[in-house]
Amino acid sequence: MHQIVANPVDSTRRWWVLAIVVAAQFMFGVDAFIVNVAIPTIAAELRASAAQIEAVIAVYLIGYATLVITGGRLGDIHGTRNTFLAGVLGFTLTSLWCGLAQSGPELILARLAQGATAALMVPQVLATIHVLFVDEETRARAFAVYGIVLGLAGAAGFLLGGLLVTMDLAGLGWRAVFFVNVPVGLVITVAAWRLMPSVPRRPGTRLDIPGALVLFAGLLGLIGPLLFGHELHWALSVWLAMAAGAAVIAGFVRLERRVALRGGMPLIDLALLADAAFMRGLCAVFFFFFANLSFYLVMTLFMQNTLHMPPLRAGFIFVPLALAFVVASRHSGMRSRHRGTLVLIEGCVVQVIGLAALAATVLAVNASSASLLAVPLAVFGYGQGLVMAPLSSAVLSTVQTSSAGAGSGMYGTTTQIANAAGVAAIGAVYFAVQSEASAVIALLASFALCVLSVAACAGFLLWMRRAGAA
Repeated sequence: MHQIVANPVDSTRRWWVLAIVVAAQFMFGVDAFIVNVAIPTIAAELRASAAQIEAVIAVYLIGYATLVITGGRLGDIHGTRNTFLAGVLGFTLTSLWCGLAQSGPELILARLAQGATAALMVPQVLATIHVLFVDEETRARAFAVYGIVLGLAGAAGFLLGGLLVTMDLAGLGWRAVFFVNVPVGLVITVAAWRLMPSVPRRPGTRLDIPGALVLFAGLLGLIGPLLFGHELHWALSVWLAMAAGAAVIAGFVRLERRVALRGGMPLIDLALLADAAFMRGLCAVFFFFFANLSFYLVMTLFMQNTLHMPPLRAGFIFVPLALAFVVASRHSGMRSRHRGTLVLIEGCVVQVIGLAALAATVLAVNASSASLLAVPLAVFGYGQGLVMAPLSSAVLSTVQTSSAGAGSGMYGTTTQIANAAGVAAIGAVYFAVQSEASAVIALLASFALCVLSVAACAGFLLWMRRAGAA
């Protein structure tokens, strides 16, 4: 097996390592978008309810969000290479299980396991970039590559999802959107085994198992009831379960402080909680991603169920959005060196403009003219690219290298909590308004929530900027 020198930062092979870890990030990103396109077909074949439709997406994010900090900590304990390999292999096997699922509940369970294995894999991506690229210029280039891959994952997910569902290869239908991860995951595993450096573990690092269990229970209790609130008519038990989840989360922070006082190693790096810029940045991350996957979910449902667009055509309409995202990622990487977080705030403004234009277009189009949606979608995608590409670098800029795993884990947890909460909350609003009014009004109501969330993101970015200047 080939080895990288002890100091991988000085090796040109770090760019090959970057290619490996962003390939895993690409697979993870494609999986999120490819499932969105296939959701209507999955719902029809498995006779899934509205809550199960949301759960197929959200429970994957919950599984990821509740364990990603643990994944980051395991990377510190066992090394990023070993944890990354375990995560990629687990993600590959659980993707196979998803494709073999025979019912809605089984698919939901498989997606939960898939999200859990992604929690081992994905934190090692940002942690590896953070460790391998220490000087400002190469780190900016590495994060630019990372941002471009995020955008390409969206384009590939939409196109591949529509193509696989439409082609119905070997009669597999929607199952092919999960099976496609299997050969890709195996290739990444072999490449990582041969090329990734064996970064030494942090001395004395250990896993806070009680903290991991409490965090899992709290997040599951807080977000899970949102998925089934509409079907349960928002009964008192739904609100009580969410309140209990919030209480458990509050107790988690107190538990972590007690662990630290006893000389233990808490699941989260408590020093990061005292970093004002980092914490405000995480709030900005939450609101940005709250309006992320939820937007794609309601748009996909509207285009396929209301405008009766086939999956492949729906996928093509999203391609300009993804390409605009890639272009913006390139622009933001260069402009952020001179303008800093102002570029991210400008991206939020562009997103709001895109949503407003999209709302006006939705009111004017019908099934035959639905391709016009591609133009405002591209504007929205450009705004997303201006924010998402430099966002992780901006938020993690104050994190010490020794806390790279913990910091990237907290970042990853925040993104997926936000994605899951957004899918649950905005999805619930969409289905509720659709049942009482119409799909068009439901979509506009969802857009309004997305605008509020993006505006909150911009506000926290400004606040983070002030903390960084101070």
